[in-house]
Amino acid sequence: MSTDEPRWLTSLEQRAWRAHLNAHKLLWHRLDRELDEFGLSLNDYEILVTLSEHPEHRMRMSDLADVTIQSRSRLSHQISRMEEAGLVARESCPDDRRGTYAVLTDHGWATIRQVAPHHVAGVREHFIDRLTDEQLRELERAYAPVIEHLKALRTPSRG
Repeated sequence: MSTDEPRWLTSLEQRAWRAHLNAHKLLWHRLDRELDEFGLSLNDYEILVTLSEHPEHRMRMSDLADVTIQSRSRLSHQISRMEEAGLVARESCPDDRRGTYAVLTDHGWATIRQVAPHHVAGVREHFIDRLTDEQLRELERAYAPVIEHLKALRTPSRG
């Protein structure tokens, strides 16, 4: 065990860290509540959007888990719930008997088309419209090295 003293956060660092955590939690909670009116969670919405943006509205489950930063088992449970709601379906991969696709259903496509304008309005109201263009550019610049660092540490999802 190292005897090195931890590098405690300075006052500025602590305020910035807590501001990030509070903003993230409050924004996530608000957007999740707004999607609840449509019977969706923010995680459901992310999956629907991700599938809607891929060719043939389908992705291998393992790739979808990686893109949405979920374990394979957690994604499998979520896809099961979304299947029950008729939003997605599972299909076998013809070239890999162990592989499975998550596929956006017609109902899932209609749902994302209905919900997206409401969600975007919420993102604007609670986030985008609170910041100037310069603040948005600075936020993007500030997060870029953090995202790059964390992506470099990631390994494909397991479990």
